Amino acid sequence: MSRFVVGIDLGTTNTAVAFVDTGAGQGATVEGFAIPQVVQPGQVEARSLLPSAVYLASEHELPAGSLDVPWASGRRFAVGAFAQGRGAEVPGRLVSSAKSWLSAGGVDRGAANLPLEAPEDVEKLAPPGASARVLEHVRDAWNNTFAQADESARLERQAVFLTVPASFDAVARELTLEAAEEAGLEVTLLEEPTAACYAWIAGQGDAWRKQLRPGDLMLVCDVGGGTTDFSLIEAADEGGSLELRRVAVGEHILLGGDNMDLALAYAVAGQLAKEGHKLDAWQMRGLGHACRAAKEQLLGGTAEAVPLTVLGRGSKVIGGTLRAELTRAQTAQTIVEGFFPRCAATERPAVPRRGGLRELGLPYAADAAVTRHLAGFLAGRLPTAVLWNGGVMKSQLLRGRLVEVLGDFGARARVLEGTDLDRAVAHGAAYYGLVKRGQGVRIRGGVGRTYYVGIEAARPAIPGAPPALKALCVVPFGLEEGERCAIPDRELGLVVGEPAEFRILSSTTRRDEPGVLLDEDQTEELSELAPVEVTLPADAPEAAASAGRPVPVTLEAHVTELGALELWCQTRSEHRYKLEWNLRGE
Repeated sequence: MSRFVVGIDLGTTNTAVAFVDTGAGQGATVEGFAIPQVVQPGQVEARSLLPSAVYLASEHELPAGSLDVPWASGRRFAVGAFAQGRGAEVPGRLVSSAKSWLSAGGVDRGAANLPLEAPEDVEKLAPPGASARVLEHVRDAWNNTFAQADESARLERQAVFLTVPASFDAVARELTLEAAEEAGLEVTLLEEPTAACYAWIAGQGDAWRKQLRPGDLMLVCDVGGGTTDFSLIEAADEGGSLELRRVAVGEHILLGGDNMDLALAYAVAGQLAKEGHKLDAWQMRGLGHACRAAKEQLLGGTAEAVPLTVLGRGSKVIGGTLRAELTRAQTAQTIVEGFFPRCAATERPAVPRRGGLRELGLPYAADAAVTRHLAGFLAGRLPTAVLWNGGVMKSQLLRGRLVEVLGDFGARARVLEGTDLDRAVAHGAAYYGLVKRGQGVRIRGGVGRTYYVGIEAARPAIPGAPPALKALCVVPFGLEEGERCAIPDRELGLVVGEPAEFRILSSTTRRDEPGVLLDEDQTEELSELAPVEVTLPADAPEAAASAGRPVPVTLEAHVTELGALELWCQTRSEHRYKLEWNLRGE
């Protein structure tokens, strides 16, 4: 068993890392890991957050050694703070929001296409490769800190829990695992809202049971730099003890602090335009970066106004710069009313008519109102408690507006305090690692149905009649997410080397045990998920020997922490095939 349990929040905007040193004994607590990174050319600092940005420098752009880190020299790329800042000035060499590209349907998520507008001399990265660069930086920073004198402390040898949005589909999850594997890490995936709740529990100790009551419905509201996610977790009485169960997850909404920075930049650019200064695209990017820093001062501090400087273009700009000002009132008006307007519980996000031709890019939310997205997610469900997460929710002004909106919906939700909104997800992931080792409080997520795999019956063909279908129980009702269920005593024939359809059925009423086989007349009460159509490779040793006949296999079902049903088919030579269904997409 590894010494460290490590949680990594691979965020859209920032990455955070937390860990537990189990070698410290029962008193071990979750600690944050400060990540060394280049912050200025030739300057390395350890910071609590690592911007999830990769900057691909040109050959002669910076002096030699500018991007060196303690574990590597001669680099022409940077990850972290300098990459983010330099990329705002030279966006054609910046790879950012790679995490959002992992979830972008309608594009080839594995294609090397980032940065989108890169010069010809830039070697582009695929979204998994960009995420791997960030994880490699975390790995090397960790090893440089902990493993110089002890090889067993290398991150590759620790129990690592990597978080993803609850709404990630199967492809996005697989690409995330691919990125981790490329970085040399074997990880367990965990949903971000669940991790945020774990962080709150870890911070409260046993006191969390006094803040929630049976029947409470907790809304986890996560608004970060690039995305918004919602989840609902229910507190229930289980045999006299209070248990938590996640009962709903929302869509992965590409809407967050970056949108707000851009809105502020447009507002300031409008002021400059009235003064006769029209900004070009290069200046707008720099202004957006300046507005991000100003926003944090105005919403999180006491300043009433923050001066802004925009580099000038051309000889007409005296002193080479343009000057403007962003006020607290202007920031509040733009962000609160633009992104968190009051709305009714029945309102839904606007869906505008789309143009026939569009640029290939991320599927950004068309409606900027977080509150309307929240109304659509809740759909009449009224939370009794709310837990904030994400950097945007550090603003008391925005938290207060969302409480008002929930009140307009009819909810009287208590606010659960006590988490570091920038680092809660990483801390919660590390705490979950302790839960997996039998320590701490587990958030339950047992499946609410019994699941069956369709088995084609072996019987003579009848003209005009489809093959008879039986149903084999593979997942019993209430099986906890993260658990496995093997059926070693029943061997079946698996079709490989040619297209085949695999069917999954479910029941909310039957309570069959794994291995129970239902006849055709018993399957009528079952409902069916979308089938999986796939051609499994004929690469098992038995496939060559069977000469086109089905390969004998036994089954093992795994319901993951992300709500996916993985059905593993194992041959006699222990070769394994995986089939997957998203149980939350029913």
